[in-house]
Amino acid sequence: MLPLTVGFDLDMTLVDSRPGIAATYRALTERTGVPVDAEAAVSRLGPPLRTEIARWFPAGQVEEAVRVFRELYPAYAITPTVPMPGARAALDAVRERGGRVLVVTSKIARLARLHLDHLGLVVDELAGDLFAEEKATALRAHGATHYVGDHVADMVAAGAAEVPGIAVASGPCSADELRAAGAAAVLADLTGFPAALDGVIRLALRQ
Repeated sequence: MLPLTVGFDLDMTLVDSRPGIAATYRALTERTGVPVDAEAAVSRLGPPLRTEIARWFPAGQVEEAVRVFRELYPAYAITPTVPMPGARAALDAVRERGGRVLVVTSKIARLARLHLDHLGLVVDELAGDLFAEEKATALRAHGATHYVGDHVADMVAAGAAEVPGIAVASGPCSADELRAAGAAAVLADLTGFPAALDGVIRLALRQ
């Protein structure tokens, strides 16, 4: 059997960062004077920050808005963020089976690390600023055997890395959308992950 190395997405997979990110967008509006619908923005978490910022700011202002958002982020986004249901048990389940935990996220690594450290979520490797097929590079580099995420782009990443994608329907994408994107298994949230790992999903490790 291959050594178990499970990759996880961050936002809406391991952590519910919506309240903190919404607060950061409101602070961005206050700082820049550009109105951003924070609740709409956090309903679409998954793609890179620039994708959302570009909905609200003129093209020539996007990079500066991204810079300001990231400057504001530690003060507004970290404390309100909580673990998703089952997140701690999911990481424990990997380690109890002798596996390693990898986080691969579209969030830049510096800010992702603040979330993990604040919540005491211990991971072996962290790769940030990657989306969709880009995530496959990190998954391959760290020998991932599975990738867990809440977005159809996470299932694209798993497919590009040629590992099973385990979907959690806890983010913006429905279970049907996640299946259509190639998910090998779809869970309501991470509370079902340990049992799935012991069942169908772990079979993928056999050569």
